[in-house]
Amino acid sequence: MPVQSVRARPPSRIGILRALHLGDLLLAVPALRSIRAGFPEAEITLIGLPWASDFVRRFSHYLDRFVEFAGDPGIPEVDFDGERSAQFLADQRAYRYDLVIQMHGNGQTSNPCAIALGGRYTAGYYVGDPPGGLDLAFPYPSDQPEVVRNLALARSLGCPNCGTALEFPLHESDRAEAAQLLEPFQQPGRPCIGLHAGARAPARRWPAERFAAVGDTLARRFGALIVLTGSRSELPLVESVARKMTAPPLVAAGKTSLGGLAAVIERLDLFISNDTGPAHLAVATDTPSITIFGPADYRRWAPFDRERHRIIREPVPCSPCPHWVCPIDHRCLRSVQAEHVIELAGQLLEMGERRCIA
Repeated sequence: MPVQSVRARPPSRIGILRALHLGDLLLAVPALRSIRAGFPEAEITLIGLPWASDFVRRFSHYLDRFVEFAGDPGIPEVDFDGERSAQFLADQRAYRYDLVIQMHGNGQTSNPCAIALGGRYTAGYYVGDPPGGLDLAFPYPSDQPEVVRNLALARSLGCPNCGTALEFPLHESDRAEAAQLLEPFQQPGRPCIGLHAGARAPARRWPAERFAAVGDTLARRFGALIVLTGSRSELPLVESVARKMTAPPLVAAGKTSLGGLAAVIERLDLFISNDTGPAHLAVATDTPSITIFGPADYRRWAPFDRERHRIIREPVPCSPCPHWVCPIDHRCLRSVQAEHVIELAGQLLEMGERRCIA
C-alpha cells in the first residue's frame, strides 16, 4: 500500500509501539520529532513499559498520551498473561487508531502485536517476507545505527527529516534536585566526573574495580569530585565501587529521579559509563562522555559525535553477541584497561569547559 493513501487522509490517532527501556526511547526521539512534524494535528500515543509514562509527560511536545503495554507472547519485556493481554488488545482496538507504527525492533516478534492493535493502517519494518496486515511494510535496515533506523521509518511515512540530535527536556525541579545533591560537595574549580558502573545486562558491565581505579586516578590527577550514579537497584554495585576507592566519592545512586539524574549529568564535566541508558542522557544533555562497549554492537548504539562523546572497545571475535551474561570469560570488557579510559578522560577534561563550579 502506498504511503500516499495515508497522507491523503491524515491520521487523527497514531499509536507507536516501542515497549523498551531508557536508551531505546532516547534514540527514538529524532523519529518522534519527525512524526510530530509530519502529523502536527494528530494525537500520538506511546505504547510502552510502565516507566515510560514519565517519558511521555516530559516529551509532551511530541507525545500526547501513554498506554502501558500489557504483554505479548513474542515480546519478552513484559511477562505474558493471556487474560490481561486480551483485554489490552480489546481496549486498543476499541480506541480505533488510524495509524499504528511498529517501532519495536525488526518486527519478527512485534509485528503480530502491532497488527493486532487494529489500526486502520499498520506500518513497520520486517525481515524475510512482509506479513499480512502490515500495510506499510519496509525492509529492516539491519546495518544502520539505531537513530537512523528509527528516523528512516518516520521518513518512509512521508515525515520530514528534523535531524538526528538527541534531547531530554529538563525542568526547574530537575535542576533543583541536582543542585541539592551536588552543591554541598563542590569546590571552586574542582571538576565533577560521573561514573556509571551499572547496566541492566551483566554482560555490559565493566569490572567495578576498574571503575574504582579510574575514579581514584582522576580524583588525584585533577582534584575531581567523583559522582557515582545509578538506580536504586544498582546501589549494591555502586557501593562496591565506592568501597574499592581511596578517594571518597559522592554516591548518588538511588537518590535521584530520572529527571534529577539527567540534571546531575548535565552539570558534570565528564560522564564515564557502560553502554546503557544514562550514556545516552549524556549525549542528550551535551555532557562530554566516554562509553565503554563490550558485547553490544557499537555501530548501532554509539553516538555520532566522536569528539565530545568517545567510545572505548577492544575487538574480540565473539563480539557483538546477544548474551545477557557472558558464558565464557567476559573478554570483550576485561580487555578494556583502566589506563585507556584515564587517557581519554584526560583529553576530554583538557579540551572542555568547566561546568561544575561552586
